[in-house]
Amino acid sequence: MPFAQLTSKLLRVPLLHSILLLAAAWQPTCAQGADETLLPYAVGIHQTPMQSWGPGSGIYLGKGLFITAAHVAGRTWLTRPKVAIAGLEYPTRVVKEGSFEGTDLTLLSVDEALLPVRLRLRRNSICAEPPRPGQEVVTIVPGSAVRSHILSPDRLPAGTRSRFSTVIADVARTGNSGSGVFDVKRKCLLGIMSRKISQPKYRPDTRKMETRDIAKYFVPASEIAAFLPAHLQL
Repeated sequence: MPFAQLTSKLLRVPLLHSILLLAAAWQPTCAQGADETLLPYAVGIHQTPMQSWGPGSGIYLGKGLFITAAHVAGRTWLTRPKVAIAGLEYPTRVVKEGSFEGTDLTLLSVDEALLPVRLRLRRNSICAEPPRPGQEVVTIVPGSAVRSHILSPDRLPAGTRSRFSTVIADVARTGNSGSGVFDVKRKCLLGIMSRKISQPKYRPDTRKMETRDIAKYFVPASEIAAFLPAHLQL
């Protein structure tokens, strides 16, 4: 092989390798950037006074409406929940209140004129299609977007499969109660995080039973849509 041809071939190999490395590095960064476009929808939910376990989360739907888990807002006549955005608290009106043992959702309203303009102009779409096992999702809380995926109900303890069938896999890193679960591709709201699902496990080394978190249940989009009063459908 001529020297010039050999040199050209050798130069192309590291160049191709560099391109592949750059492409691999660019894809997660691009995905992260796409997920971060959802961050403005995430807000804090503060009881009055602030709950001892720390601030909860909620999701902006549009038209001054915010949705969170019912147990995050608490018994609203007593807790007087506020929406927190960028360090400021906004008083709310309770539109509809669910319950932890029923539909774990509460819908709050804030006077749109009080909200930041960047939020007033937004509208959040609720997914029309049900979640499916393996589907990639992103959980959103104020300042953080973390990816996970939908688990099959078959992975859950038998006693929880029928009631808590919509779950995600990553328990430790994803958002807690009231955070939003979004479809990665369509950027629509798949659900509102409600609770952890745990399972007892025997450890032979300690001869003790330990509780292991195996999934997080979210109230699915279909229940959110049914929960919204008819005159407030987005």
